[in-house]
Amino acid sequence: MKYSRIAIVLHWLIAALIFINIYLGLSANYWLPDDQIRPVIDLHKSIGITVLGLVLLRILWRLSHKPPPLPKSFPDWEHTAAHIAHFILYLLMIGLPLSGWAHDSAWIDAATHPMQLFGLFHWPRIGWLMNLDPALNESLHLHDRLGTLHTWFGYALYAMLAMHIVGALKHEWIDRKSVLKRMAP
Repeated sequence: MKYSRIAIVLHWLIAALIFINIYLGLSANYWLPDDQIRPVIDLHKSIGITVLGLVLLRILWRLSHKPPPLPKSFPDWEHTAAHIAHFILYLLMIGLPLSGWAHDSAWIDAATHPMQLFGLFHWPRIGWLMNLDPALNESLHLHDRLGTLHTWFGYALYAMLAMHIVGALKHEWIDRKSVLKRMAP
């Protein structure tokens, strides 16, 4: 039994965008020259917001379309682990873009630097964060703290993605019970 075509497209599109965003985020932090960072960060933000929307759409789709069951031959602990891992993945795929959006909204210069979604139109910031009294914002170190939260959500997502991929490959190559075919295009 396979996932529906819509679920498969959403899965692989979200996965591709997440891996692109990982690359963009790391390149902006570690190896891009300063004059190239702003356009990369702007693209990173646009992709993050897009991932958030697609994940919410995927959740709605999943609520209305039951996924195929895992093979009955898998032990109960693997069924439980898979459900917990998917739940955490969804939390992170929502929490990571929301924390990035909040981090960006708490930036002291957010009001003078509008956010654009792929350069096509303005994307709103989170108003109450952007409109906090600058002195209060600075004293709470909101921008820095939300940036740290965003970074840690990123690390958690890396770990969960690695476990997700390794688990799927284990079932494919070691157990010889393909779960990849359920999500294959």
